[in-house]
Amino acid sequence: MATVLYRVGFETLQYSDVCPLDGFLSLTPIRDIATRAEGTSVPLNMATQISKKRKFVADGVFYAELNELLTRELAEHGYSGVEVRVTPIRTEIIIRATRTQNVLGVKGRRIRELTSVVQKRFKFPEGSVELYAEKVANRGLSAIAQAESLRYKLLGGLAVRRACYGVLRFIMESGAKGCEVIVSGKLRAQRAKAMKFKDGYMISSGHPAVEYIDGCVRHVMLRQGVLGIKVRIMKDWDPSGKQGPKIPLPDVVTVHTPKEDEIISDKPQIGKEKDKEGYQAYMDDAPASTPVS
Repeated sequence: MATVLYRVGFETLQYSDVCPLDGFLSLTPIRDIATRAEGTSVPLNMATQISKKRKFVADGVFYAELNELLTRELAEHGYSGVEVRVTPIRTEIIIRATRTQNVLGVKGRRIRELTSVVQKRFKFPEGSVELYAEKVANRGLSAIAQAESLRYKLLGGLAVRRACYGVLRFIMESGAKGCEVIVSGKLRAQRAKAMKFKDGYMISSGHPAVEYIDGCVRHVMLRQGVLGIKVRIMKDWDPSGKQGPKIPLPDVVTVHTPKEDEIISDKPQIGKEKDKEGYQAYMDDAPASTPVS
């Protein structure tokens, strides 16, 4: 099996198979661990070889746990996703949120607390992990932000229909091509049901659904039970790639306006005048035809 070298920050991380700790999988740091061959050891400055499968699984587990932690901590501050960038010097974690000032806290206190929690939880060396806050450019096109907004509206006691129509209108006014909001559970009576609200154009299959659709699922803990919220937003095509995907939809046909009719006589005709003069000279020299009796 092919192997790769894997390092996070200054320290190599080994992910244990199943070590539950507060409902999460555990990450165990290793410094100098004996290799598979007995009697040999790995120096501190060398990374352990792990298979590509384990590497991608380890990255997925790390991202899932980090996303879950930030979702619980920053839900009320407009948390809209996280991006992890691993560099040889440090691991950079970019937190996207609608209210970055609340994520940073007073004099950066909140972001330092989160950095300390992530460092201790995943056992990063001191100073090898950095957290940054990035403001979402258009929160109306973020399914996570709109699902959290709808969740807090329902927790505040707003009627389901009114809350959903408000979110739907805000999404469409933000430049979305289409959107869909589904709320299911015990909405009014004891009998559970689902309500679906749709507007605009929405696709559900094929590769364009991966590129154009942004979806999110959230749960609302109400007194009568749990409500499920599903928000799907279809972004519009944007050649710059800021508000939507750069790749256009494959079934969109663009009809260009035809060019204006060009008047041929207005263009200079090179060589035509010389031909006319030669023809006229030929006609003058030709003998006159006699009428046939």
